[in-house]
Amino acid sequence: METLLPNLPENYRAAVFGASGGIGQALVQQLAADPRCAQVWAGSRKGPASGGKTHGFAFDLTDEASVARAAARIGADGPVHLVIIATGVLHGEDFGPERSWRELDAQTMANVLALNTIGPALVAKHMLDLMPRDAAAIFAALSARVGSIGDNRLGGWHSYRASKAALNMLVRNFAIELGRKRKQAICVGLHPGTVDTGLSEPFQRGVPDGKLFTPGYSAQKLLGVLGGLIPQQSGFSYAWDGRCIEW
Repeated sequence: METLLPNLPENYRAAVFGASGGIGQALVQQLAADPRCAQVWAGSRKGPASGGKTHGFAFDLTDEASVARAAARIGADGPVHLVIIATGVLHGEDFGPERSWRELDAQTMANVLALNTIGPALVAKHMLDLMPRDAAAIFAALSARVGSIGDNRLGGWHSYRASKAALNMLVRNFAIELGRKRKQAICVGLHPGTVDTGLSEPFQRGVPDGKLFTPGYSAQKLLGVLGGLIPQQSGFSYAWDGRCIEW
């Protein structure tokens, strides 16, 4: 098998938050198949089953105590070299992306921000300290191109866009702080493309041919992007094809 992450040390340890989603599951599977990866911690609300080098754990993005417990469990075995947050929400049973400011709802917006921005920030709070000080490490969070302010040409989707733009700013903040303490560490956002999952299902009609990715393909491309990064590229967001996304 081709080396997934040559910029990480041999026997690296990985943790994926959001392992029950399509992209998260694919990431866990591909990391577990990498002979250079020693452990993969896979987290979801219910906690996936453990097996082989994969260790399941439960967490809730809206419950910081659960995130702290997960981090303590993961960190008990040593430093963590790769953390990927593969969570996110765009729509639900009683809400969807707003097409106009007239559709804004305070509670819906708060819920979207809680899951897309605050939750990942709390994961960073408890996981970044587990990264080694003297070895390469990567922290990555799934963002979205629609979180780019400069690239926004259509408007709408107010809560989702705002939550991802805020996440991009947090990635930048964390990268600056991380760079002071861990010189070999990288902190980035990732745009996975339009992936055939429940998150994108209601919005796939206008996707051009060849641009609706399987979770496995997207995960492979994202790991390829991470594997080619150097610390000087920390603090930015990158698409599945390796291109840096405009802020």
